[in-house]
Amino acid sequence: QVQLVESGGGLVQAGGSLRISCVASGNIFRMVAMGWYRQAPGKQRELVATINAGGGIDYADSVKGRFTISRDNAKNTVYLEMNSLKAEDTDVYYCNARGYSSHLPSDVFDAWGQGTLVTVSS
Repeated sequence: QVQLVESGGGLVQAGGSLRISCVASGNIFRMVAMGWYRQAPGKQRELVATINAGGGIDYADSVKGRFTISRDNAKNTVYLEMNSLKAEDTDVYYCNARGYSSHLPSDVFDAWGQGTLVTVSS
């Protein structure tokens, strides 16, 4: 079993910056990718940014140029640096981690954190 713990959410003014973090622990044999998603009440969870083990990165168009995802492989930690925040960035941000819990190809995990609330005041 893999657990994710997010931290760093909070209240920030529009135009400000915030960094959120997520640490993965548990039965991790090989991490494939980590990332951030967000979800507003009544809406579907959407991709914000992901980073794979090789360093490949994807961003949602809405955050390109403003958000930066990074990763510390040794610590199984992923960060999201959010700059030039807008009111529409207000959401609960969820960390996701995918990988393998053993050398067996079938022993995969796809874990989610509890979410951290980011509120941007206009």
